[in-house]
This record gives sequence, C-alpha cells and structure tokens, in this order.
Amino acid sequence: MINFFLVCAVFGGGVLLLQLALGLFGLGDHDAGHLDAAHEHNGDSDARGGLHLFSVRSCSAGLAFFGLTGLAALHAQWPLWLALPVAVAPALLAMALVAYLMRSLLRLESNGALRLENAIGSEATVYIPIPGAAQGPGRITFALQDRTIELDAITPGGPLSTGTPVTIVDVRDGGLLEVVPTPPFPED
Repeated sequence: MINFFLVCAVFGGGVLLLQLALGLFGLGDHDAGHLDAAHEHNGDSDARGGLHLFSVRSCSAGLAFFGLTGLAALHAQWPLWLALPVAVAPALLAMALVAYLMRSLLRLESNGALRLENAIGSEATVYIPIPGAAQGPGRITFALQDRTIELDAITPGGPLSTGTPVTIVDVRDGGLLEVVPTPPFPED
C-alpha cells in the first residue's frame, strides 16, 4: 500500500510541477483538463462563475496530498483502514483550496477591450481644441478602464480650447465622443 500512496504523491506532484513550469514559460494559461461538461467558454471567461473541483490542477493537488498524507499515516504506523479515510480529508481540502484560488485568479483576468459606453459621464480634458457647433472633431484625454486614452470628440456648443475640462455625454458611431464643458464647482 505504500507504493500506492507513493505513486499518488509523485504523479499528483509531478503534474503540479509540470503545470507550474509550463505557466512560467507562458504555455500553461488554461486548465486543459477541465471536466465540467456544462462549462462553455465565451469571450468573457465563464470560468469565473463557479468553483471547479474537477480541473486538472485541483485533482492533481488532491492526488498529491492524498498520497503524502497516506504515506505519513503509514509511516506513523497507522492501520490501513484508518490511513485511507484520513488521507481523503486533506485531498478534498487541497482540491477545494486550489479551485478557490484559481477562481480568484480568473476574476483578475481582463480581455482588455475598451468599452466606450463606459465613458459616458466621465470627465476629460481637451487636448486638441474642439471647434464649436459639431463642425469637426478635436481630441480629449481621459481615464477609462484603468488606462489614459486620447480620442476624437465634438461639442454641440461653442468651441473648446486646450485644457478645458469637459464631460462625455454621448458616444457616436465610429467611436466619436460628444462632450460638453464641465460646470465649475460652486465656491463656498
């Protein structure tokens, strides 16, 4: 029975080390052995939604901990009937912990696509003067989705000079933004 626990520990630990090595070289981005049949992958990474206990990472961690705990129990002279169930508890705990950690890491993922509709209501600064009456675009700079970006903008009112604070009120076709001057804060 020692050989059984040893094989479990070596195989589970080996798979974990292989995945770690592949991840360091950028080859292990996805858990290829995900066994959840209901899981569908779309552009927004559905993997964030649930706790996947039966992925390759969580199963290999469980197998490694099962083997190590079983070996420790047999080394401590525990009978086999006690070593087996005792080894299962850390295996299940390791599976749950790895699944939870992977879910937490996947929440940090971002596809990086800018969603201009999120800019509506944001404050910006005129970078290149904007002609009045929507006669043509100028450029503004603002923060969107943790990035500073520069885009074309028009205004329905009077012309806006460089450095004028503006508020984005609409996104038109082609990513053209409509802005209006930001009203100044009243002084107390």
